[in-house]
Amino acid sequence: MSLDLLFQPFTIKNLTLPNRLVMAPMTRSFSPGGIPTDEVAAYYRRRAEADVGLIVTEGTVVDRPAARNDENVPIFYGDALPAWKKVVDEVHAAGGHIAPQIWHVGSARGQGADWKPFGKVDSPSGMTAPDKVKFEPMTEEEIADTISAFEKSAGHARELGFDAVEIHGAHGYLIDQFMWDGLNRRDDRWGGKTLSERSRFAIEVIKAVRRGIGEDIPLIMRLSQWKQQDYTVQMAKTPDEMAAWLQPMAEAGVDVFHCSQRRFWEPEFEGSDLNFAGWAKKLTAKPTITVGSVGLDGEFLASLTKGEGAHKSDLNELLRRLEREEFDLVAVGRALLADPQWASKVKAGKFDETVDFDRKHMMNLY
Repeated sequence: MSLDLLFQPFTIKNLTLPNRLVMAPMTRSFSPGGIPTDEVAAYYRRRAEADVGLIVTEGTVVDRPAARNDENVPIFYGDALPAWKKVVDEVHAAGGHIAPQIWHVGSARGQGADWKPFGKVDSPSGMTAPDKVKFEPMTEEEIADTISAFEKSAGHARELGFDAVEIHGAHGYLIDQFMWDGLNRRDDRWGGKTLSERSRFAIEVIKAVRRGIGEDIPLIMRLSQWKQQDYTVQMAKTPDEMAAWLQPMAEAGVDVFHCSQRRFWEPEFEGSDLNFAGWAKKLTAKPTITVGSVGLDGEFLASLTKGEGAHKSDLNELLRRLEREEFDLVAVGRALLADPQWASKVKAGKFDETVDFDRKHMMNLY
């Protein structure tokens, strides 16, 4: 199929992208003390110079004591803001577009047996896994302060000149912890028996971020069914449950849903071959981004947990789905880690010249 499909412009609100390729957010941990370095700025610029339509940064955390679980994960407040301005300027100088992914890890622990949180841990019910309580649940005051922290970071994004903003609501981190019944056992207004009830915290964060960025900047919401704590979780088990989950988010201010799967080609529900992004678009009428092992024959979790590499695989199934408008944008992760020129090579029809992914590519800023 024609690769031209990937290189058609796409417009959302005040943002026109030159193509449908998005650099997926990937935690790199190369920001000592939370401050992005010149090397980080150059890392993003290289992708912008090589035909990536939109760069979504690695997760960058809001101003809460334990919003990150790694001291080398970037922050998005205070002393880090001038460094983020340099990142924006570098990407724009290369003709690119960029969005920060605003994040809070919640009760997700860091690496190492001796790891300790940087402050009081925020989580809905103090749980790190289903039925494993290690911390105190968030108070109303802490919830309100966290929502405010998201709004402040969103305001910083606008002031720094970012082109869009993404909220990280996936993969078992704080926002996702509120939505997942495995980690949210609250009996107040922040809990509930249904997924839509447990999404109240996410809705309030979305509203806060929309206030922070205004109406003209696109707001992206990254979601997943699976969790790092349990890869098999399916929170919305039917299209009706998914509609009740996503439609209020769209009404609250989400412009684009970024739908994370381990493998983009897998159907979300029986009786249809639509993937997560396909269902999200059908149910909300909002544009969607698909992601999950694009251009590779091995999926991310195997790379992360087993150190496995991944070889290039053709894009025909992706193009088939894009042609039928199942989704609008395509996020690429490990392929762009391994090869900053990946998008340019694909555009030139030189897919065979792209670099296979190896775990070593996660250990350096290429």
